[in-house]
Amino acid sequence: MDSLEPKMRAKLIAMLLLLEEKGNALRKPYTESLGDGIFELRAIQGNNISRALFFFYFNQRIIVTNGFIKKQQKTPANEIQLAKERRLDFLRQEKNKA
Repeated sequence: MDSLEPKMRAKLIAMLLLLEEKGNALRKPYTESLGDGIFELRAIQGNNISRALFFFYFNQRIIVTNGFIKKQQKTPANEIQLAKERRLDFLRQEKNKA
């Protein structure tokens, strides 16, 4: 978030607030499932497109794993893989707390 331009940061924060409000009822064009429980949140500001990858967790929690500026048509596989790895790590940590 810190590396984003102020207008893009504001747009992404607005989208995160909308996601918080709507939860899993928020659909295209704002969010899309990428499979394995990972979703992307889309924010567009001018010609720039940013994405935040996230997953839903118990008790209506939304965990944002990573974000990036999109430069290609398709979401990069390495960004999706990173989100999946962070999701697994989070779930392991939560299981160890119990």
